[in-house]
Parts: sequence; structure tokens; C-alpha cells
Amino acid sequence: MLNLDFSKRVVINTHTQDWVQSPLAGVWRKPLAREDAEHGHATSIVRYEPGASFSPHDHPLGEEIFVLEGTFSDETGDYPAGTYFRNPEGFRHAPLSKEGCVILVKLHQFQLEDDQEIRIDTHKAEWLQGHGNLRVLPLHEFNGESVALVHWSAGERFQSHVHVGGEEIYVINGEFIDEHGRYPAGTWIRSPHMSRHNPYVEQDTLIFVKVGHLK
Repeated sequence: MLNLDFSKRVVINTHTQDWVQSPLAGVWRKPLAREDAEHGHATSIVRYEPGASFSPHDHPLGEEIFVLEGTFSDETGDYPAGTYFRNPEGFRHAPLSKEGCVILVKLHQFQLEDDQEIRIDTHKAEWLQGHGNLRVLPLHEFNGESVALVHWSAGERFQSHVHVGGEEIYVINGEFIDEHGRYPAGTWIRSPHMSRHNPYVEQDTLIFVKVGHLK
């Protein structure tokens, strides 16, 4: 098991990690949290070399993906960088990438009643005005859990707050900062239930945020 004690704060700069070969040729991974080598709860950065593909498979307790680079594809379509999607339990596909891609993947983490299939091109979706100069793009919400992209304008500060149900952040670009440290693009941060921080940025920064799922 890797990083499955949700009561502990975890920070990983994925750019300093080595790629690990998956069982399929041309598919590489950087594991962030994992229950078992090929089964159960997993959060990873995954890279497909051009032309790499998986055989058809399903996803018990779902699959959540954000495309970071390139274009990810399956039978339902082609998904460029900036696409967010959720494949619930029972969904079956054979993913591939013609040109190569890098994705953030979360497996086996859906709540039992959460069966919504989602496809969002975040470059075409409507952003909402958040606190101060923050802009927020809601991606998913279910039973206390929510997922969003948040764009921070340079110099923006957010009030000190508590993470009820925990918080997970992946820094897509820019640099996220709080009293605990500085987190460049490519950093994954998981903060436990009832943790607290006072975040800010010095440059335009985009983060993927998931909250309320770590109780």
C-alpha cells in the first residue's frame, strides 16, 4: 500500500518522480496513492506513449480522469488536454492515445450511489466568479464531495479555512503557496479531514481541487 492513511498530509512533486512501467507496453505511471499494484484505490499520473493502448476493461467503483497533456481517446471520443471525465462502475472501454498524453487518474473512489457519467471540456465550460479574484469551474458534486478547477490571479490570497472531509489539490500550472510550503506545477497535495491552511499565490495559478471525500 502507498499513502492510504488519510489522516496524514502528503505532498509529492510529481516532476521529481521516476516513471514506472505499467503491465502494458508504452504506458507509464507515477503512483501517488495505491492500495494494490493493479487493483483497488489508486491515484496516479499516467503517461501514454504515441500509439499506446489498453485492452477493454471496466472500473469497479469508477474512474476519474483529468487530461493534462496531449489527447486521450476511447470508443466514446477524443479528449484533449483540459478535459475532465468520470466513468462510473459498469462503464467499459479500451483507452488509447494516438499522439501520446499525460493524465491524472483516480480509480476505485466513487461513492456507491454515484453513477453519473461526465465529460467536460474545461476550455469551453462556463467559469464562475469566486472569492476575490478567484474563478471557479465546478466539475462534479455528490453527497458532500465536490471537484472543481480554480484559477488564482497573481497576488490572490484566501482566508484561513478548515477542510471538512479533507482536500486534494493538483497544481496544473503556476505555483500554489501556503504557510506549510510552496508547490510548483506538478505537485499533488492531500490534506486530511479538519486540516487548516491559509493559501495564496504570487503568479497566475490553476489548480484541480477535490474536497469532502477523505472523512
